[in-house]
Amino acid sequence: MRDVVEKAIHCAWQIHYHIVFPVKYRRGLLDDAVVKIIMMTAKAIEDRYDIEFEQIGCDEDHVHILCTAHPKIAPGQIVRVFKSITARELFKWKPDLKRDLWGGEFWTDGYYVATVGERADWGVVERYVKNQGKPKEELRQLELF
Repeated sequence: MRDVVEKAIHCAWQIHYHIVFPVKYRRGLLDDAVVKIIMMTAKAIEDRYDIEFEQIGCDEDHVHILCTAHPKIAPGQIVRVFKSITARELFKWKPDLKRDLWGGEFWTDGYYVATVGERADWGVVERYVKNQGKPKEELRQLELF
């Protein structure tokens, strides 16, 4: 987590959100090619909106995002922008995904959001997001016996 206090003309803030949402029907569609499109699209969203994605982690059927944004941007707006733009780009570059989702939407309607520090400290959440999609064997601690 950056300990930087962001500043604008009339306010200063240090807000970090942990946002989670799954693929529609919890389908395991987030392979390497799809994740690459999501990451490229996230960069484009950062350039256009006042949102900074600090960490994005993808498992096969859901996404974790750590981000910060100007306080005027509600967490629900961040989710709406991210879901709509990434879904449009995914269907444009990988039209076969629509078949896997029976011609419907890419993301579910719901989401989870928490401010980091409210439910867990930054380091715990960052490691959790960073380790999304890694095999469980890689994440296990060494056993003594």
